[in-house]
Amino acid sequence: MATLFTRILNGELPGRFVWRDDVCGVFLTINPLAPGHVLVVPRVEVDHWIDLPAEVAAHLWDVSQKVGQAQQQAFSPSKVAVLVVGEEVPHTHIHLVPYHQLSQVNFANADPAPSPESLDAAADKLRAALREAGHPEAGPTEAGPTEATS
Repeated sequence: MATLFTRILNGELPGRFVWRDDVCGVFLTINPLAPGHVLVVPRVEVDHWIDLPAEVAAHLWDVSQKVGQAQQQAFSPSKVAVLVVGEEVPHTHIHLVPYHQLSQVNFANADPAPSPESLDAAADKLRAALREAGHPEAGPTEAGPTEATS
């Protein structure tokens, strides 16, 4: 059975995408630690990041760096945190969290019910920064229905 993230990547479930290519997709989480918190998810279903094929892992880190640079531009955080935890969905994913205070990088502080408008605004801001940096992978904006999921 396909994971939740595969279903989002395939457009079966909604997602607010900011990047899509043949290897991965990047979309906003529905429980952000900060505005612009995204997940970088490979199309291949691999539970533990250490088991990823080397070329997929390298691509994820390259995309993470480009998206992180766009987050820095769009949200002006102190830094962009990178978290690879993987407990909530058995499909490798990298959390990129623009933060101003280290206390924001704590899953206990996740917003359980952000407004759809705030998620849309964050996605639009990040897509614009990616396009401005010359990354055509920043569009199209949606896959599946209009509501986003984690």
